[in-house]
Amino acid sequence: MAKETIAGLARRLGISKASVSYALNGQPGVSELTRRRVLDLAEELEWYPSSSARALSRSRAGAVGMVLSADPLLIDTEPYYMAMLAGIETALAAGDVALMLRMVGKDPAQERATYERWAGERKVDGVLVFDHLHDDPRPALLDRLGMPFVLHGAPGSAGPAAFSGTTTDHAVDAATIVRHLHDLGHRRVAHVSGPRTFLHEEERIGGVAACAATHGMEVVPFEGNYALGAGHDAVVSLLRDPGDRPITAVVFGNDLMSMGGLLALRELGLRCPEEVALVSWDDSLHCQLASPAVTALSRNPGMQGRVAAELLLALLETGTFQTRPMPVSELVVRASTAAG
Repeated sequence: MAKETIAGLARRLGISKASVSYALNGQPGVSELTRRRVLDLAEELEWYPSSSARALSRSRAGAVGMVLSADPLLIDTEPYYMAMLAGIETALAAGDVALMLRMVGKDPAQERATYERWAGERKVDGVLVFDHLHDDPRPALLDRLGMPFVLHGAPGSAGPAAFSGTTTDHAVDAATIVRHLHDLGHRRVAHVSGPRTFLHEEERIGGVAACAATHGMEVVPFEGNYALGAGHDAVVSLLRDPGDRPITAVVFGNDLMSMGGLLALRELGLRCPEEVALVSWDDSLHCQLASPAVTALSRNPGMQGRVAAELLLALLETGTFQTRPMPVSELVVRASTAAG
């Protein structure tokens, strides 16, 4: 049988097409009795409104966008992104909004072209923005395109009325890690960060260095790219020739690099944690199942994704900017930093 139309529902019920549309879309203009009759008939006929027609009636696409400027192979193996996406989907599903995801590699021109195409074709109602850069051009571009956006993990210095987004105090997380290592007796540690082009990495690097200085500790910086191989190569480079003042602990910018670091320690014949302790900035199943299990910051990326998506949905409904600080991360201490 052909799919029923709004006009057909209206004829069956003896009411106007506008009344049927109002009832189906949860809009005012009909009584609760009429709304109930329309919804009951739609359920009986197993009828759902056309998503394209509903979008037109609301002047909405019914979808939000997310562009990740990273290697798709890295994202596929990175638990943080998977948990983040699960949290985003939880919030969007509750609002019956779809997620349009694009992974564009490291070419900023592709990311810009994606936003321009989405705006021109009205493919999405707004976007979630991640991994903020120095002099990041994306907020200005999205403003010019008239596309609402939420900044996830944005620096808080812009002020609560300047944007919608989540904020994270990376200095507090850094101090949590550094104090833990200091209490265990470590005085010379390495920090294998992600790319310094990201503002959050600059804040983490600064936080680690500042807290270490107050405790009389030395930090040896090393820039990685979040991949397993980067963690491996960092440890080999830093620890192959320990010298007179060896590094006794390594802090990694994410879980994958910490796994690479564990592999390198085994190749170098160094015992963890007896000779070198390891800490990951992100917790995951990788850290829990590793041998030894890796001490890590539990940052709850699922919750972070859900909150970011909720802020975007609220922005689309009200047009009001909101910021939401993320909770302080908890350090989950495991065998990789066990006290001697």
